[in-house]
Amino acid sequence: MADVIYPAPVDLDAASGEPMHPAARSVLDAALERGWADPRRLHRHARDARLLLDNAREVVAESLGVRRDEVTFTSSGTDAVHRGLLGLLEGRARPGAAATCTLSAVEHSAVLHAASWHARRTGADDAVLVPVDRHGRVSPAAVQQAVGPRTGVVAVQAANHEVGTVQPVAEVAAALEGRTPLFVDACASTGRLDLPGGWDAAAASAHKWGGPAGVGVLLVRKGARWATPFPGDDRVDERASGFENVPAALAAAAALRAVVEGRAEVGARQHALVARVREGVAGVPDVDVVGDPDDRLPHLVTFSFLYVDGEALVHELDRHGFGVASGSACSSSTFEPSHVLAAMGALTHGNVRLSLHRTTTDEDVERLLGVLPGIVADLRARVGM
Repeated sequence: MADVIYPAPVDLDAASGEPMHPAARSVLDAALERGWADPRRLHRHARDARLLLDNAREVVAESLGVRRDEVTFTSSGTDAVHRGLLGLLEGRARPGAAATCTLSAVEHSAVLHAASWHARRTGADDAVLVPVDRHGRVSPAAVQQAVGPRTGVVAVQAANHEVGTVQPVAEVAAALEGRTPLFVDACASTGRLDLPGGWDAAAASAHKWGGPAGVGVLLVRKGARWATPFPGDDRVDERASGFENVPAALAAAAALRAVVEGRAEVGARQHALVARVREGVAGVPDVDVVGDPDDRLPHLVTFSFLYVDGEALVHELDRHGFGVASGSACSSSTFEPSHVLAAMGALTHGNVRLSLHRTTTDEDVERLLGVLPGIVADLRARVGM
């Protein structure tokens, strides 16, 4: 049977990566001409590159409301997460007493992997995971209670990457009262929401706000006890490793500034579109729409259908022209349930995450809601439900 021809495809997986913002593209083209040299050298081309790198750092700092000397560009958001978390642990290292981690149970896998690596390397106890409520939100009191005498760092994300729920970071920081450093993974929220206060180190990822891939941002608060957890090099900034991609950093900064300047309008529109998705999906029988319905990332929603295989649903939506992410029990890479959904007590089968681009329209959403119930019914019929 010939494939049905559907309208132009619509990508609804912005949380995995945004197309490059026009502001980034125009800056990147110009920066490639001037930013190719090593900004640590003293000759003319190097000074040009250094000027661009300083400009990029200044723009990011202004956009996030931080100091310029608190900003370091890394090779990715994951690299920034690892350096931020492990650097705080290294800064509190003491002979014969390996520090442990206290993490919310819904942290990104990059945080969990870094904590596990630290425990294996140092012999520290495994990380303490703080439970969350049904929306995926951690309690500041529960975090405070989980902190012990050997806790070297607490990690609480700004907003969850799978279900969108915003975390009470500032309240957690207040509960800690400065006794234990706080690491914040802000990769999912940077550019969309204000950077929460109270962090000692934080991480962001440029391709999630429309900057080039391969650029992360590490923030280390002035005065924080941070030390490099990896072998160093001859860079002046010990938080960096190797040669920064200066043109990409400048393009990332330009995209961040443009996104922050336009987020009031874009965020309000996306928040309303996601509310419409939540409402429409809720009308399908045996569905669980997860995450906080209001205090959330504006562009993201996850839902799960009973008696439906998540990968099959993703493939069928793709055939109908919609690109979405799978949050099902068996992901294509790990074949393990989503630890986020499991921690929330939500279904770990038949899950799909939608995340809207800045260009997603009402028509795109209505088209999706028009085909989704039939796709779900067909998939259930195939397994006799």
